[in-house]
Amino acid sequence: MATSSPPLAGLTFTLVGPGRVGASLAGWAVAAGARLRAIGGRGPGPHLALPILSAAPFLPYAEIASDGDDLLLIAVADSALDEVAAALAPSRQAAVALHTSGSRTAEALAPLRGHGTAVGSLHPLKAFPSLRPNPEEARGVFFGLDGDAAAVALGARIAAAWGARSGVIPGSSRLLYHFAATLAAGGVTTLLAAAAELAARLELPTGVAGGYLELARGAVEAARERGDPAAAITGPAARGDRETVLAQLAALAAVAPEMTGWARALAAETIRRKTAAEPSDGAKRRLLDELLEEG
Repeated sequence: MATSSPPLAGLTFTLVGPGRVGASLAGWAVAAGARLRAIGGRGPGPHLALPILSAAPFLPYAEIASDGDDLLLIAVADSALDEVAAALAPSRQAAVALHTSGSRTAEALAPLRGHGTAVGSLHPLKAFPSLRPNPEEARGVFFGLDGDAAAVALGARIAAAWGARSGVIPGSSRLLYHFAATLAAGGVTTLLAAAAELAARLELPTGVAGGYLELARGAVEAARERGDPAAAITGPAARGDRETVLAQLAALAAVAPEMTGWARALAAETIRRKTAAEPSDGAKRRLLDELLEEG
């Protein structure tokens, strides 16, 4: 009985930037059948922890010449993209070059077009606090694409091979697309850090911070199940409970006055989101007006 080939069988690529994102994506690509030809960077990175990547030759940026490869995957910091693109441009590179930045468009790699390379972006809407070697972690992740037609097509093919989703993010929307991603990831963890700090100031039991994390996990799972995050919002502000919300804000002002401004704004935004998702009532509208007046 014939066995089917891996979805990326025959695809060859070079990785530039073997950090957490680059090494993880490269590992997923190899697991899907692609062949890693070389790695470029300033120094060794997390890829050394993956045997399937560590055997690839390591070169400085300026020595990377991926001509003949299908893909040049560039996973460096946003601020380094221009420098790296300039260093790679003098040499012939792969048929397609994709960077993993969320805030930058394909035009960050425009210098590579000089030798006929199609350029684009392949941005994962996923946090990489550490190396993610398991290719199953790509399943269901959304990848934001843009760029030349050949680059977008290859990005969509790679995402599909990983069991992920993808779509084109227009250049005009890129910065706010990335800002929204920051809200969804960094914003949530920032609020968790603030909750943990408040628990510490109040000298609550150490397990409380972990309890907040589980509470957040449950809220995110509820949003996933319902398909509409606004419909899953809970709490006194979402209910229009004026007495509780104002009492909490007053208590917060006594313990952590620097938190009251954003806490009031968050309560107001909670009401806005909740009333957009379901019929409003007078209590919520009155509380929103009061929060905005005092803010």
